Amino acid sequence: MGRLVPAVTRALDILELFLEGDGTLSAPDIVRRLRLPRTTVHELVGTLTARSYLVPVPGKAGHYRLGVRAYQLGSRYAEQLDLAAEGQQVARSVAETCEETVHVAILEDTDVIYVAKVDSTQAVRMVSAAGRRLPAHCTAVGKMLLASLPAEELAARMPDDAELRAMTSNSITDPATLREELARIAERGFAVEESESNPDVSCVAAPVRDRSGRVVAALSISVPLIRWSEERRAELAELARRGAVRLSERLGHRGLR
Repeated sequence: MGRLVPAVTRALDILELFLEGDGTLSAPDIVRRLRLPRTTVHELVGTLTARSYLVPVPGKAGHYRLGVRAYQLGSRYAEQLDLAAEGQQVARSVAETCEETVHVAILEDTDVIYVAKVDSTQAVRMVSAAGRRLPAHCTAVGKMLLASLPAEELAARMPDDAELRAMTSNSITDPATLREELARIAERGFAVEESESNPDVSCVAAPVRDRSGRVVAALSISVPLIRWSEERRAELAELARRGAVRLSERLGHRGLR
């Protein structure tokens, strides 16, 4: 990497301040936060305003917010994002940490489709493939995605008389029982599947959000029963959550870690 240009670095530092709080700042606020000379801040703010990266806030003299050019850059970045490619990179990082199989999946009607997958390095591991489709109610990723739906949309996809196919003896086949499980998932923020799609495998999953905050995918970690325990479940749930947060950030979401 070449030498960083101080003026550019300071200008970017100013722009990044607007990602916090209510998104409005005055020049004195910036001086205080970045500990820069007042004249430097006024020159940089003036330049950023002239180029439409900042705009004055109507009715608040001396205050600024992000301008249309910042929005245009963010929109262009979002257009270039590829959930599968971004998911594969994050899944690889998570898998390297836990040495288990990691998936990223999306919801399509009442099924999940795996769009990214990294295999475990363990001798005993889950066998699956990207592109595979499974009933959502039988998987941790699927239950996480169903739990994230608005109530009316969930009711449309899973009505009271829905026939829920069993993949194992542990699969949930009663819609009322499923809704109770989804309510618990929504409250705690992650999903667990214990031998519901594969009798020899359990999983944990966490939600992945796009820049609008909408849940668009879920990231899961799958573990053979021989390595599953309450302690391992808690450990992997936190790891899945952190991985889902990283993927969400790569998709433009500004949630809390």
